[in-house]
Amino acid sequence: MNPPRVAILGLHLEANAFAPPTVLEDFERQCLARGEEIARMARAPTTRLPAELPGFFRRMDSTGAWRPVPILVAAAPPGGPIAQDVFLAYLDEVRTRLAAALPVDAVYIASHGASSATGDEDSDGTLLAMVRGIVGRAVPIVVTHDLHCNVSECLVEACDAFIAYRTNPHVDMAARAAEAADAIRYLLAGGRTAKHFIRLPLTPPTVTLLTASGPYADLIRDAEALMASDPAILNASVTGGFVFSDLPKCGITVCVTARNGDAAAAERAARQLAVRAWAERHRHTRRLLSLEEAAAMAVEAGEGRRDPVIFSDAGDNPGGGGRGSTTCTLRALHEARAKGVVLGLFVDPALAAEARSLGEGAQFHAVFNRVESAFSKRFESGARVLKLTDGKGTGRRGTMAGRDFDLGPTALLELDGSAMRIVVISLRRQCHEPRTLEMHGIDIARARTVVVKSRGHFRAGFDEFFPDDRIFEVDSPGLTSPVLTNFTWRRLPRPVFPLDPEAAWAAGP
Repeated sequence: MNPPRVAILGLHLEANAFAPPTVLEDFERQCLARGEEIARMARAPTTRLPAELPGFFRRMDSTGAWRPVPILVAAAPPGGPIAQDVFLAYLDEVRTRLAAALPVDAVYIASHGASSATGDEDSDGTLLAMVRGIVGRAVPIVVTHDLHCNVSECLVEACDAFIAYRTNPHVDMAARAAEAADAIRYLLAGGRTAKHFIRLPLTPPTVTLLTASGPYADLIRDAEALMASDPAILNASVTGGFVFSDLPKCGITVCVTARNGDAAAAERAARQLAVRAWAERHRHTRRLLSLEEAAAMAVEAGEGRRDPVIFSDAGDNPGGGGRGSTTCTLRALHEARAKGVVLGLFVDPALAAEARSLGEGAQFHAVFNRVESAFSKRFESGARVLKLTDGKGTGRRGTMAGRDFDLGPTALLELDGSAMRIVVISLRRQCHEPRTLEMHGIDIARARTVVVKSRGHFRAGFDEFFPDDRIFEVDSPGLTSPVLTNFTWRRLPRPVFPLDPEAAWAAGP
């Protein structure tokens, strides 16, 4: 028997409806890989590919003969919906390449799951339906998603198994891809699946979707317990959703995939998880630190009156579509003259370019956000250029371990007066990897206050320096503010909890 031919493709984008559209260059600068290039990158020591791809290849390689049929993988930083022409071009290329590769025995789709396009609210569902139409009903399709995905009924209907991350910060992408490989082996051996899908009118702020502890962590543990105790359950995925996509398909979802076509087992497990999620909806609250409290705390840390702390500039997370250039937290700590403060990563290509033109050691008048936007206001200070880099490196911890990154040309600046050090970068990237600071000569262990433009993924990268009791989220303005009442929602289903306390859900029979 010939080894099975498995097609591989994916679309990675977390679409924030309040951010500018994502364009082709965004994919080109992060990851746009085709054909055999995907296989080479997946088996390389380090890679720009999403972490699922190396994990999938390793598991398939270790479980028997197979022939990878790589199609197209496109990944961009979180941003606005994909420009419609870019999305249609992506679909056209997938269609052409997949049709030319037929016949295939299975398909693995590694997508983020929270994408949308300016002309298509369900881009992930559209992709799955197209692939199903090309390969036919008999070919197994297994899909993996980030737990911050927005799942549609169209997508669930089009796949044979749905598998979502179970860790936040995301450090299990390779493990979930290995699970997908095992599901494909099961289906290729003649196995059958049944799925049950439930969407809840529950769109919690992202800061409550951590998996170390809290309401979402408890749901994930329940799902894992079901998989361990019930042999009928192939996978149970509870997804937190990405509310900033502002779409009708936003919200916590439960999708259970059962073995042997056992629809009753899938429904029973899905309802059990959904009932608990709804019953504990009021636990999805979290108190944020005000700017004034953050400044006072930083002063205390700088004076040695408290242990070093790390602040999440939660309202301006590039990992959720934020611009990475708000100045409220920066200004508050600078004006407080807190000592030993490090801030990263501030996105300002013009400022980085100016610092590079002046050179290391130069003293100059730094203007942040020369062109202002709704949240990115101008900030000015005398500054000295401490360090310049090309912005390229390889992650060592957490979600970026073993993955190559590119910040664009960078500059480490030290502000006059406060001596605050700021890493200014040219490409919009989240600060969730210690190497992005360390490559600029920063000794994180000696900093008194670290401010990261990241919502939660930094926890897996910076945990060696800051335990949970020294991590604080700051109530800062921006496109990713956890305070959901700050936004004007247009497409979000209403009523929905917690925006609408009266929201109701009936479990049904």
